[in-house]
Amino acid sequence: MNDTSTTAAAGRPLRLGTRRSRLAMAQSGMVADAVRELTGRPVELVEITTYGDVSREALAQIGGTGVFVSALRDALLAGEIDFAVHSLKDLPTTQPDDLTLAAIPLREDPRDVLVARDGLTFETLPEGARIGTGSPRRMAQLNAWARALGRRIETVPIRGNIDTRIGFVAKGELDAVVLAAAGLNRIGRIGEATQFLEPDTVLPAPGQGALAIECASTNAPLAAALAELDDPHTRAAVTVERSLLAALEAGCSAPVGALADLQASGQVVTEMRLRGVVGTTDGKTLVQLSTTGPVPASEEDALALGRELAAEMLAKGAAGLMGERAH
Repeated sequence: MNDTSTTAAAGRPLRLGTRRSRLAMAQSGMVADAVRELTGRPVELVEITTYGDVSREALAQIGGTGVFVSALRDALLAGEIDFAVHSLKDLPTTQPDDLTLAAIPLREDPRDVLVARDGLTFETLPEGARIGTGSPRRMAQLNAWARALGRRIETVPIRGNIDTRIGFVAKGELDAVVLAAAGLNRIGRIGEATQFLEPDTVLPAPGQGALAIECASTNAPLAAALAELDDPHTRAAVTVERSLLAALEAGCSAPVGALADLQASGQVVTEMRLRGVVGTTDGKTLVQLSTTGPVPASEEDALALGRELAAEMLAKGAAGLMGERAH
């Protein structure tokens, strides 16, 4: 490539691939602003429709893993976009060699929230309340929580974007829905949450609340620039969580929850605690374990921590509780 074409390439807008949903556009817009500030280059959003966006089937039926990212990755490899922004929890746990996970920015609140009619909380919902969620992980933990309270609920499978899901409650079709706090935050609707679900009761999906910024492995200059947006603590935590998921051989629509959080003494981060759960969707059986150890000093240490807890969970019978196995 000659100097003239290099200059032209450097001057053109960077093309950021994104799903078309309101949440995806909000997330990608945040990253675009950060990249503009970082590089001084214009960034344009390229909207891409994924199979997960057009299919109306339940995620568990269409495979779950990768259905929201494959089209974006294809566009990256075809050179139609320069980089892509994903919700990290949608990414398969195996990273392709020809794509680089250039940055994982600072994580948003990883918790789930309840959006219920009349300002209700989970504990004050009526007997037999209908709660909407498309997630087997949430179904398992919500039903287990209800059983612990001596209550009965009905978990109703739903699909759709945030606005659609909250609409089920507004129209009186459901008593409540469960959503990710991060998503509501990013589109400015967190004020509609009637309860934050603490991880001691409902563990989030591995990687929930985190974004992934991906580019082609051959584009080293762009990868290096995007790496400035990486948050090391977030990357360590989600690497541990995704290692557990991978070791369980579970896809992102399997009933698996995981959260790695940093434990601090004063201003000094001293340890990492990893909690994991696998359960049947009726909530009758859960395998819940946790472990605490030194903050991983390397990616291999992070991977090892996740694998260790997964091995303990499998020894306790976790494999038999998962409806979907990754292949």
